[in-house]
Amino acid sequence: MRLRTPLTGLGNRLALEEALLLAQESAVHGGPPPALLLLDLDGFRDLKRSLGHAAADQVLMTVAMRIRSAAGEHDVVTRLGGDEFAVLLPATPVARATAAGNRILAALEPDIDLGNETVRCRASMGLRIAEPDQTPADILLEADMALEESRAEGRNKVRNFDPATLLARQLQRQIVGELGQAIDSDQLVLYFQPIVELATGKLQGTEALVRWDHPEHGLIMPDRFIPIAEASGLIAKLGRWVLRASVAQLAAWRNDPATAKHDFTMRINVSAPDLQSLEFVDDVREALATAGLPAQALVLELTESAIIQNNELDRYTLMSLHRLGVGLEIDDFGTGYSSMGYLRKLPVDHVKVDREFVRELDKDDTQLKFLAAIQQVIRSCGLDGIWEGIETAEQAEALRSIGCTSGQGYYFGRPVPGTDFTEQLKRQLTWPA
Repeated sequence: MRLRTPLTGLGNRLALEEALLLAQESAVHGGPPPALLLLDLDGFRDLKRSLGHAAADQVLMTVAMRIRSAAGEHDVVTRLGGDEFAVLLPATPVARATAAGNRILAALEPDIDLGNETVRCRASMGLRIAEPDQTPADILLEADMALEESRAEGRNKVRNFDPATLLARQLQRQIVGELGQAIDSDQLVLYFQPIVELATGKLQGTEALVRWDHPEHGLIMPDRFIPIAEASGLIAKLGRWVLRASVAQLAAWRNDPATAKHDFTMRINVSAPDLQSLEFVDDVREALATAGLPAQALVLELTESAIIQNNELDRYTLMSLHRLGVGLEIDDFGTGYSSMGYLRKLPVDHVKVDREFVRELDKDDTQLKFLAAIQQVIRSCGLDGIWEGIETAEQAEALRSIGCTSGQGYYFGRPVPGTDFTEQLKRQLTWPA
């Protein structure tokens, strides 16, 4: 049976698995557990693409030789495929295994001479000290999790396996498996936060914020499950649910004599996949028609990730929504990629200024002049500015004094479930109460 890779002469995955089995058998009979180091080369695909296969093979052979030279006499060095290598250290505690990993990383540091040019290799490395009852597959999986953490940190260091990573992965798999069902089984709920006219306290709008009322884990916030929905392809289904549920709620408020005295808009967040869906405009049109609402009753908040795409399909979708009469708003304005350029290029009606600007208002007297300049730019573009993160009466008054017209934040109200917001609508004419 072939146990070595032809290019490097190192053992292959099968050789590693056999060595792991032997080491685990020793641990079961009272011996200390082995340690597994897993590493791959940072940027190797780009190197292979730019230099070609022959140069990439030369790099791999040099890396294999350096790892073998830096490893201990009794360590098992293998190449698992591509640019991924493993080093099995028998009966090694975590401190010694980490030191061994750092020694290997240091050995990879010198430039590799390819004749016509030199390249520098950096690697990411994960470490797992095996448990006595683990299978080779389990050990490899958990070493790979540690490797992913090391790769994400990008610091050319050894990353030890953290059991919390495994628990997070398990929870993520559970969430992915249950999220689709949750959308169909009334486990999602909407919370609503008011947007207020600063001069009068009159309600101008409300932002719909989705929560997951999980039967086992309780209320799960969107920062936990929305990234998973995006990664798993469920974000479009989730977005449709939020769209339909939010406009249906607004229609219920408008049709109820006890709450119809308030005339305000509904705001929902839009993700990049929404804008890139050919069906999104039809979904919006259908949801409004089903609820019996005019398009002007809905404002779509464009997240930074949605704006940054800015491709032809996005622009077509935004123009179609604009022609439909739906309001468009740039969220978190003033941070990241949100900039003046989008005010000129996109058919937006509103900008929501990031909360960090208001937070700085309490720390620096000159900040108010800066905010006044931002408000002037927003007004000169013919747009409505909503200022996020207002938490005190003093902040609200300061913003009013420089001509800011709309605000949102805990001073006016925290996000609350629809039933609670309904009660506020019944008893309040202005915000805060």
